[in-house]
Amino acid sequence: MPSTTVPIHGNYHGYYSKRPSIRDPRIALLPDGFFASKRVLDIGCNEGWVTCEIAQSWDAHQVIGVDIDDILIRSAWKRRRTAWSLQAPEEAKTQEPSDGSDATVISEPPSKRMRSLPEAEDDPSNYFPASCEHSYGPLPIPSHAREKHRFPHNITFRTADWVHNEIPEDKSPYDIVLAFSISKWIHLNSGDEGLMRFFNRVHSSLKPGGAFILEPQAWDTYAKARRMDESLKENAKNLKLRPDDFAATLQNIGFGPPQHLGATGEGGFHRPVDIYIKT
Repeated sequence: MPSTTVPIHGNYHGYYSKRPSIRDPRIALLPDGFFASKRVLDIGCNEGWVTCEIAQSWDAHQVIGVDIDDILIRSAWKRRRTAWSLQAPEEAKTQEPSDGSDATVISEPPSKRMRSLPEAEDDPSNYFPASCEHSYGPLPIPSHAREKHRFPHNITFRTADWVHNEIPEDKSPYDIVLAFSISKWIHLNSGDEGLMRFFNRVHSSLKPGGAFILEPQAWDTYAKARRMDESLKENAKNLKLRPDDFAATLQNIGFGPPQHLGATGEGGFHRPVDIYIKT
């Protein structure tokens, strides 16, 4: 899979060093409980920061991250282990049984406790300082999960060009498909036809009532991107679709009208986030 020095697929290495955050502000735009018990596909997951946050802190049932760049996917697996290493220990609660038998220990996941924590520095998913991992290495992940749908066992990463190739997890429909900062790169690499293929694949991969979360890049940002490579420059000459057309295009495919959540991010990262529901 592509891993060239020129990130023509938007496969920037070190992307989250430019866009650092403990909690991604784009996720914060979504309603409370949006990911709870849901099966989520994160397309163009890069190094897996958002993917891990959804799996760890937002009670998702299963999260699959996919990216075209195998080096980024390897980094995503490392990010999973880092996130696990920084997570607070589970707080054990003892419940007295009514039948007189031994007490039962019940553990509450960190994501449940996080809802009542007002400050990011109190986030149990960021409990231990990163210096601990840097000094002593990441903690091993248990090989047998007591609950396979809790972090870190509820997350998987795949290397694939998802626009054109299926992954094993596609056999079951998703509740949510996430596409942050990826539409421009699909558009420039695969043209209008490729972008339409992508939108149709998202629609067919979702359950009825499922949600497509899209962070489109503005048309004026295509100019800089297409200068990265001659093939992008040539493809751009034939593009007729524009980001302003996406809402009507997606509704023609079978999505409802967009729910505009607002925009977040700074500078060139200040972009809108929209939700489209499969009708």
